Amino acid sequence: MPIREPHDTVDVLLEQGVARGRRARRVEFWRNLPYAAPPIGDRRFRAPLPPQPWSGVRDASEYGPVAWQSLKGHFRGASKTEVMSEDCLTLNVVRPQGAPLHPESARLPVMVFIHGGAYAVGSSAEYPLNGEALVREGGIIYVSINYRLGALGYLDFSRFSTPERVFDNNLGLRDQVAALEWVQANIAAFGGDATNVTVFGESAGGNAVTTLMATPSARGLFAKAIAQSAPTNAIYPPEQTQLWADEFVAFLADRIEPAGVETTSLDDAGELLTRADASDLVEAAAELTLAAPDRYPGTIALCPVIDGDFLPERPLDAFKHGRAARIPLIIGTNDREGSLFTGRLDILATTPPRIRAIFSRTKKKARKAIKREYPGLPGKRAAADFAGDYAFWYPTVKVAERHSRFASVHFYRFDIAPRLVRRLGFDATHGLELFALFDRMNGLFGRAMGVLGGRRAFQRTGDRMRRRWIEFARSGLVVGWPEYEEQRRSTLIFDEVDRMEHDPRSARRVAWQEFVPHV
Repeated sequence: MPIREPHDTVDVLLEQGVARGRRARRVEFWRNLPYAAPPIGDRRFRAPLPPQPWSGVRDASEYGPVAWQSLKGHFRGASKTEVMSEDCLTLNVVRPQGAPLHPESARLPVMVFIHGGAYAVGSSAEYPLNGEALVREGGIIYVSINYRLGALGYLDFSRFSTPERVFDNNLGLRDQVAALEWVQANIAAFGGDATNVTVFGESAGGNAVTTLMATPSARGLFAKAIAQSAPTNAIYPPEQTQLWADEFVAFLADRIEPAGVETTSLDDAGELLTRADASDLVEAAAELTLAAPDRYPGTIALCPVIDGDFLPERPLDAFKHGRAARIPLIIGTNDREGSLFTGRLDILATTPPRIRAIFSRTKKKARKAIKREYPGLPGKRAAADFAGDYAFWYPTVKVAERHSRFASVHFYRFDIAPRLVRRLGFDATHGLELFALFDRMNGLFGRAMGVLGGRRAFQRTGDRMRRRWIEFARSGLVVGWPEYEEQRRSTLIFDEVDRMEHDPRSARRVAWQEFVPHV
């Protein structure tokens, strides 16, 4: 069947069949395209398989179901109106309106976005207009993906495997690789250039980006990377992830077996996991996520595992020894990452007991040096900055300096915030740059943030940030933005007026250099 040019709808021939998309707002989009077979039934807790064929025309006008996640937990992702399902391995494609399909000349650059949400919540549909500004302004193709979350995607149950019932690990990470494989096989049908793919993500999505760079099976699936506010060191060995698996099974048993069931054997635990309702898996994972920061300070329970196979080593070690993909990288954080993590969001090392536990891992001299950088610690503001730097900023610095020895790196810090956000004490906090980058300030929440002023300046900063991301996606270069290297540590500060600084907060960086033994 030939590919038809777009009119009111767009029919695109894919390997599996035909998908019918829609055009709107000077872009054309296809939604709910399966990149892997549904991981349901016997495929729960198994690595993704290739997508199943369909016949006829597939409706690609609406987003598909989102991954199972809690609607009442410490993080909020999906809305109450969205359908959740284990059959969630789909992606969405947005491209400029009228761009030729199967172009004979130059194909369009591709940007693949991986959403954040602590590997517990979120979806590609969370902000339906995401990516459209990049597509309109940059002439690129934007792809967003769903992947398995929580217990279904980011807990390591491999210790419960038996010959009859296998539990694969790193399922969310495997899903992301499968999505990138789909892009390589199919994006040309949308006019995209499979040799010029940039993968980018924020928070857990940023962690996914740096982890994918150290994942052998992802090698060659993307040519450039952008990691925004990534907890790059939130990757753990099986000794830790197996403890979380045991604790999770205990939480799950308490929820669904009031009379008590023995889960001491592999068969018992495996049976419990495979027959549990997805909603119970979600809520048990939420309990574990809240418990982990106090039981294991400085950790985040839902994360990839260093399994020695699919993910053979800690990504920071791969970057150190040049074993990560040697591709151009933009990486950075926001000014005050930790200020968001208060109340129900408080999963970082913000409390006095958690801070004491982290300090106990290093020498007295190093403790004194780091305390000097956070006057008032463990007071609320100082603790938030300490925790944000521990989780996001300093590991990001380590990735940048290590990767810069083998490939080009551009480093940034996002400083601007609307006036109301500053008045509330958040400043340029975790995730704020997404409102600038994706041009979200015209929405209800964006307008509320700008009610006291600063909205237009914030939007202009977003315009400049978007132009730099587009330029990087096109060529891997950014004019006027020096590469990061360990001598000068050139850093672009996104603010009301952008500026370059060399080794900003150098005293803090040096203090952390002595303080953190595991980076």
